[in-house]
Amino acid sequence: MFGYRIQQWGEDPAWEEIGETPPGTGELVIEVEACGVGRTVLNCINGNLNDGRVSLPRVPGHELVGRVTELGDEAPSELLGRRVVAYFYLICGRCPAWTQGREPQCEELQGWVGVHRDGGYAPRVVLPARNAIPIPDSLEPVQATVVPDALATPVHVANRARIDDTDRVVVIGAGGGVGIHMIQVAAGRGAAAAGFDVGTEKLAVIGRHGAVPVDSSDFGDVDADQLFSTGLPTVIVDLIGSVDSTQWSLQAMGMGGRLVVLTTFPNRPQTFETRRLVFRDASILGSRYASRSEVIEAARLVAAGEVTPIVGAVCGPDDVLDIHRQLEAGTLIGRGALDWSRA
Repeated sequence: MFGYRIQQWGEDPAWEEIGETPPGTGELVIEVEACGVGRTVLNCINGNLNDGRVSLPRVPGHELVGRVTELGDEAPSELLGRRVVAYFYLICGRCPAWTQGREPQCEELQGWVGVHRDGGYAPRVVLPARNAIPIPDSLEPVQATVVPDALATPVHVANRARIDDTDRVVVIGAGGGVGIHMIQVAAGRGAAAAGFDVGTEKLAVIGRHGAVPVDSSDFGDVDADQLFSTGLPTVIVDLIGSVDSTQWSLQAMGMGGRLVVLTTFPNRPQTFETRRLVFRDASILGSRYASRSEVIEAARLVAAGEVTPIVGAVCGPDDVLDIHRQLEAGTLIGRGALDWSRA
């Protein structure tokens, strides 16, 4: 088969012939129907998740959707023929975090799909069976690419920050893949929401999906007191992680506020005054992906029509690098998707 592989960290993956391997014990084969294309894929390609255990070449792409076509020994028979999404983290399946449904905190994490195991930028992938999560057949593959990360991550954030109908939520970077689904999850829980981003198209989409659009070209021009009629933000979800976005957030949080940070870009140190956190009874929370149950909940939200998948660009394999360029330029609205039916 042919697909894309990372040959060197920081370089575009190369289109080339890839040998196929049979599934081992506890593994299965997924015929990939579509794969999400987002900022995390670029982080993987740039080597930001390389922890020294990685061997190249590697097929990127963790937000894959497809059908299980073959089972290895000890793989659950009920998965054969099912449409599934991939769980991003290569969890061990035996530690207390696994047994308690806290999979993102796996104590023996084996790495990430698309970094330590091949992902969905090829039409066939072999993964551990525990990394395949069944989804309803009613979910169309391209739309379903938002489920395993772009939507599951906001579900986890909402749980982690305890978002409910009393909250006033700011999402920084709300026009991107995680952000545009984060504002929908917040709105679905009854919270008031404001979405920060730049560019008229992104701001228009934010306004159509449950949030007040705010131009954040200059954080110095954004007055937190004017965002909500009922008070300062109680939850701020920072998907940018810049010095400006973080410092604005630390100043803007209201009483009992929660700042949720998700970015994993290296070499972005921050400073803050603990006194302000104490006086406002505020918290800074790191949010690490999502649990398997939260991925299942994300699929349910899409199937029930409670969240609209936002896929701003869809292409066949010939044009996937064009979506990478849109991501780098910051012009892609929502997620991109590689549709293998267009190969």
